[in-house]
Amino acid sequence: MKYIIALDQGTTSSRSVLINEKGTIMDIVQQEFNQIYPKPGWVEHDANEIFSTQLDTLTQVIQKIQSILLRS
Repeated sequence: MKYIIALDQGTTSSRSVLINEKGTIMDIVQQEFNQIYPKPGWVEHDANEIFSTQLDTLTQVIQKIQSILLRS
């Protein structure tokens, strides 16, 4: 079976979605990251933290694919 992994970067979290070839969502992993408020009405993000959370969610989804493939 073939899979697609979609990476979604939101304002408050990173997400990886595992979809099979039939279009069924097999897994969603989401991880929030810090919001930095330097001034009223401002919000900033740490680019390294965003990268790290994307990598973490991707790694978890890949581990899910490996466990699915081992069972089949």
